[in-house]
Formats: sequence, structure tokens, C-alpha cells
Amino acid sequence: MSDGFRGGIFDVDGVLVDSPHEQAWRDSLQELMEGPWSDIASQTSWSPDAFTSEVYHQRMSGKPRTAGATAALEYFGVPDVERRVTEYGEHKQEMIIRLISEGKFSAYDDAVRFVLEVKAAGIPVASASSSKNAGLFLSRVTLDRFNEGGRYDFVREGMTLKDVFDVDVSGRDFAQGKPHPEIFLTAASELGVEPGDAFVVEDAVNGVQAAKAGKMGALGVARADDVDALSAEGADLVVTSLDTVDVARLGAHELVTRS
Repeated sequence: MSDGFRGGIFDVDGVLVDSPHEQAWRDSLQELMEGPWSDIASQTSWSPDAFTSEVYHQRMSGKPRTAGATAALEYFGVPDVERRVTEYGEHKQEMIIRLISEGKFSAYDDAVRFVLEVKAAGIPVASASSSKNAGLFLSRVTLDRFNEGGRYDFVREGMTLKDVFDVDVSGRDFAQGKPHPEIFLTAASELGVEPGDAFVVEDAVNGVQAAKAGKMGALGVARADDVDALSAEGADLVVTSLDTVDVARLGAHELVTRS
């Protein structure tokens, strides 16, 4: 382990962008239950009100598409999960692309600022999301308004958040999904750093679990009133805004807030 962190690894959905994944999962299941699957709806515990944010964050957030679909269908007791999971996943994907195209998502400004400050501190950065849509999100977040006065010499006019990352392992088909650390270990390897010299920024419990399983620093950002849940999984620091993280102390291998 070196004196300071030498790599920063960022999840995308819920960390960098307020994505419509939760809406897409919820709405696409409702369309199926009220349409092609209406004959089995009464056999399940599903209802529009039952698909809460808590269900999404605890059961689905951060998982690859098939795993997320499976988790939801099993939670609601949908019969013939193996036969239905592909249809659900594909229906959700069609909806998410439509929502992205309509611009129904936004970047978290605190996260964009934090990525830029980490990179400005000389720490290479990687994006590591299970979502195959991560690159599409990042490519639609322009940086001009974050670089007023030319604050960052590495940001060019018209540059997007996707362009900032030194490594992008998002959307790859890994053998193991989170909470297995494979995606984060791959990101660290491609950044050229040892796992212990990298920190991971995550908003989901299974993402924090993956970071700790990989022996990495875990910085939890609580976007869903889940400070306690992230802390319980061993996150080294949990914040509600990444603006509060002391970037200078990353050079001392510390995840702390500014005093």
C-alpha cells in the first residue's frame, strides 16, 4: 500500500447521475403486470405501491440487468421467473433508453465536482457500473459549466464526463456481479494500482460490500436516506454530499470530511 490513494473508482447510477433506472424497472413491471402478465398478477405480491424505493435500493440497485430483474420477480413471488426474466429485462431496457433520450435524468453536481477535484489532485479515475447504459449517461453530461475560468486545465470545451475517466469498465459482462468485487478489481488493475491503493464511491449496499470484499476504500454517498445501511456494511466514510469530502487527505490515504 502506498502513502496515498492512487485511484478513484466511481459507480454511475445514483452516484454520478440521478438516473431513471428505478422508474424504468417499476414502470416496465407495471406495464407487464397490467398487460401481457395480467393473468398471473393476482398470484403475486406485486402492486404499484408495493414496488417502493426501498425495494429497489435493497434488492436491485447496482446489479446487472438479469440479476436485477430476477431479484424483483423473486421478491414479488412472480411464477416462472426463469421464463419471464428476459422479457422483463428487455422491456426495462427499452424504457430506459426512451427515458434517457427524453433527457429524463440529471447529473449530481457534487459528484461531478468531486470527480474533477480528484483528477485535478493527480489521482486517475475509473467508471465502474454494472449498467450497460452508463456510457450513454456520462456522454450526455457536459462539463463547460463546471470549468468556468478554466479551473481545470484538462477540461476542454464541449468535453463530457465520459471523457474525464482514464478507465471505463462499465457495462461489461463479468462472471460475478456485485457484491463480488470483480468489477472493481478489474478497474483497479486497468488503472494500474493495487486494490488497497484505490477507493470506490458507491451509493448501494452491495456496492459497498463489493469494495470491502476487494480490500478497497469505500466511500458511501447516501442518496436515499440510507446513511446507516451503508455504514453498517463497513463503508470507511458515508456522506450525503461529496462536496464535504477532504480531497487533500486522499493523498494521505484517508477518507474523511473537511474540518
